[in-house]
Amino acid sequence: MKHLLPRIFLVTLFATAMTELNASDHDGGPQGSLGAYVLSSLLETDAPPPLLEDVETVDDWKVRADQIRGIWRGYIGGIPERVPVNYEIRSTTPEEDHDRIHLVFDTVHGDTVTAYLLLPHGVKESGETFPAILALHPTNAEGKDSIATPWSRPNRQYAFELVSRGYVVLAPDAMTSGERIFEGLNHFHSQPFYDKHPEWSTVGKNITDHMQAVDLLESLPYVDADRIGTIGHSFGGYNAYFLSSIDERIAVAVSSCGINPLTGSSMPGHWGVRDWYTHLPRFSEDMKRDRAPFDFHEIAALTAPRPFFNYSTQQDHIFPDWRPIAESMEQLYALYSLYGEPEKFTSLVGSGGHDFPPEIRETAYRFLDRWLKP
Repeated sequence: MKHLLPRIFLVTLFATAMTELNASDHDGGPQGSLGAYVLSSLLETDAPPPLLEDVETVDDWKVRADQIRGIWRGYIGGIPERVPVNYEIRSTTPEEDHDRIHLVFDTVHGDTVTAYLLLPHGVKESGETFPAILALHPTNAEGKDSIATPWSRPNRQYAFELVSRGYVVLAPDAMTSGERIFEGLNHFHSQPFYDKHPEWSTVGKNITDHMQAVDLLESLPYVDADRIGTIGHSFGGYNAYFLSSIDERIAVAVSSCGINPLTGSSMPGHWGVRDWYTHLPRFSEDMKRDRAPFDFHEIAALTAPRPFFNYSTQQDHIFPDWRPIAESMEQLYALYSLYGEPEKFTSLVGSGGHDFPPEIRETAYRFLDRWLKP
């Protein structure tokens, strides 16, 4: 892909190795330690907390990863027990090379999720199994329609393009978007959710809904349950690696413009209580206490050693802090190198804005093909 080099650079640097972590008694220096970082210290630097501090081996990392995962699961309010797969097909629309099936499937607490299932022509009749993609949309009112239809938004049509490459694609509406906007409110207004679930979070809710989506994909006789990936841009980008941080059934994750670390952040309030969409209510209280329980490169690292592709940009007006992003991705490369599998991690930093342009999508699709197609 030499023609991409003028626009992007690959963050692939060295691995770091140290000794076993004990988060309970490690003071972590001025930044604090895992579970109790000093937020103001994170905001004042471009250097994220060291991912591999006191880590020499993969087993050392697994101990630390378990600590990160435990803090993460608790912070998002937990993941409830999922309900059995149940879905209803509402309509089927034939396209040139696939069928677009409009369906609704069950999720926890009596809720349902609307989605499009995109099936390449001939899949059902082939008697074979195929790789599948859970495609997650960015912040907009259209939800699944913005990525999975002929009228998808420009540079957002990744679900529509991936079905043409032979993938079974499931594109759900996130709560507050598409057909799941709360009555009487604009898209991405989450207060009715918190009125009903004050101890939970939209992050935990989305992960749960997306795990239910993976359950649905696994239930389809023409899907290879060992070859399910996820992709998203912006809101969909971080939902992709949030999902892979919890659900190990995700074999590969692609995030475009979705990494937004607290380190060096010009907008940490993105993650706390807002008057429209609130991700993690607890974070607002932590901001008042000058605390942060984790940074987001640690959450992305929970995907390792499964393949992970990240794209970020230098002119992103939503997530503008590209230097700490690049530093964070250097640390993830070191983690994959510790596993001896650096080829499973790719991070690109482009000079453009908050977008998922054609050449980057093509690179991401080739990454998916490498790991999901035999």
